[in-house]
Amino acid sequence: MSFIIVIPARYGSTRLPGKPLRDIAGKTMIERVYRQARLSSAARVLVATDDERIVAAATGFGGEAVLTSASHPSGTDRLAEVARQLDLGDDDIVVNVQGDEPLIPPAVIDQVAANLAANLSAGVATLCEPVTSVQTLLDANVVKVIADASEHAMYFSRAPIPWSRDHFADSHTSLPKASLPKTSLPKTYAYRRHIGLYAYRVKLLHEFVDWPVADLEKTEALEQLRFMYHGVKIHIAEAVEAVPPGVDTEEDLQAVVRLLASSSP
Repeated sequence: MSFIIVIPARYGSTRLPGKPLRDIAGKTMIERVYRQARLSSAARVLVATDDERIVAAATGFGGEAVLTSASHPSGTDRLAEVARQLDLGDDDIVVNVQGDEPLIPPAVIDQVAANLAANLSAGVATLCEPVTSVQTLLDANVVKVIADASEHAMYFSRAPIPWSRDHFADSHTSLPKASLPKTSLPKTYAYRRHIGLYAYRVKLLHEFVDWPVADLEKTEALEQLRFMYHGVKIHIAEAVEAVPPGVDTEEDLQAVVRLLASSSP
């Protein structure tokens, strides 16, 4: 199995401007993501960016980078442009590693690529992990996923799906989390949260950018729903290793710095 990794990286960020170039214990964020990606089995790793400063940073640490359009609405659109630039074949596999995941385990990158290669009926593969608290289940920033018996995603949502009618009979999602009468998860279902790591067949990347944004995608603000709306099967599996949170805010950044400091010999 052969695959490549593309790391989409935008300089502009509402909550953390210049995020890919922020320092994390002596290395930029994008360098840490790149080096984690290089530890996988990928044949090639590229940074895809709309900013010359990120290109310069990537080439400066020995990485490979390509300049892409600044008008892409999503990382998936940026991947599609890279696939065209590289003239990749329809059946080639591209893994999208987010540019704000400096602690991404190489094992899960290999896992998601292998899962797609092994499941010919799927056009996309991604991962999930268990939900361990009611607070997480009800958090709209945490995307939940349900799957069928063939390990294909049935739906992704910011809502707590599936809703356990009997377990939460005296609850309502509009209540403050602290006032919820139920503090335990239902025992009848193993809830799972989505991890934003994707493997794509190149043909599906090209089709994705030609499709209009689906109403479901706009409503949930989840671009993977565009694939589902058009009947593309998304393979889902539980990650073989815990995936640390990404970096969206200054607090997230400092948490990664502390984690790296605590794990250093």
